Amino acid sequence: MSEPTAQASSLLDVAVEVERYVQEAGWDRPGRLFALVPTAELLEKEPDIAGELGVHANTAEGLTPVEQDIEDKGRPLEELLARIAWPPAVVGVMAAVERVVLPPEVEGHVPDEPERAVAFAATHPAREDVRIVAGVLRSGEAHCVLRLRSHDSDDDLMHGYDLVPGLVAALRETLEREDDEDVEAEDWGPDE
Repeated sequence: MSEPTAQASSLLDVAVEVERYVQEAGWDRPGRLFALVPTAELLEKEPDIAGELGVHANTAEGLTPVEQDIEDKGRPLEELLARIAWPPAVVGVMAAVERVVLPPEVEGHVPDEPERAVAFAATHPAREDVRIVAGVLRSGEAHCVLRLRSHDSDDDLMHGYDLVPGLVAALRETLEREDDEDVEAEDWGPDE
């Protein structure tokens, strides 16, 4: 078995960094999307952006997450992911979303109608609010970090490579897509 690449090794660290960054804004926030770029390349090709992000020569190893502006597009993150392709400079992508989960024994009682299902889950006493940060690399590696609202501590983060398979697959597809007239190519830099 081969050694993991430096990028793959830093994916876990970046996932935790992004989760803590998102946590600063608190709960009940919309989804957020981050392009992952090699830090050394960011420093070389985009020194102004690197400076804005606090990246310098001493932090040149690994990956840098660059948040994308998605809120003003007026669409849910999952819908947006279905239409995104990334330029080659983006070696990975990471998303942060909040969800309500119910225990398995409740799933049979969830209404079929989507609006009623959302209301049911939001008011159910056994519900659990979770924040999910999932990231994937073009090389195939993935890592997820989950934070439960009921255990809102950095010490209680849960980790795994495929904790949220649907989100991991959707993120992976954004990296596999090629630009065409039906796909929006994301600009990975911050807004000017």
